[in-house]
Amino acid sequence: MRLGRLLRHALATHWRTRLAFSRGALDAIEAAVRRAERSHLGQIRFAIETALTPMHLWHDYSARARALDVFSALRVWDTECNNGVLLYILFADRKVEIVADRGFHGHVSPAEWEAVCRLMEGHFRAGRFREGSVAGVEAVGALLSRHFPQSDAAAGTAKIELPDRPTLL
Repeated sequence: MRLGRLLRHALATHWRTRLAFSRGALDAIEAAVRRAERSHLGQIRFAIETALTPMHLWHDYSARARALDVFSALRVWDTECNNGVLLYILFADRKVEIVADRGFHGHVSPAEWEAVCRLMEGHFRAGRFREGSVAGVEAVGALLSRHFPQSDAAAGTAKIELPDRPTLL
């Protein structure tokens, strides 16, 4: 356990997360998810967590490990076509993780997901949480549109299996 990380998480507060991800920002992210899902067959879920618990920090839990837990807890894996994607933000660490269901294996490379994470983190470092989140959703939407496009006949009629509204954990 690193002392700097422990302090960062101990000092992280929900109100700071709410300042960064205001109602307007959450509305913009929700609208971006809704727009993106019109062009592909995937399901996008967006989750923001302020900080890890002391037990997680004691065991040096990574943002990736926590994202996998959240992927399961929010049942992103439970889509009909195994096409769920979680964008997970660990606010205290300013880390972004993307977890994609098994339907994407072999279609979207880890480097492509990583590029989206770095894009978002760049915005976050500059304090542009709304812009970074929307850019991330749009980038994920573009990847899904390329690999899992929605047919013209089905456009706008895709089944919505996961909530579009971001979740604050």
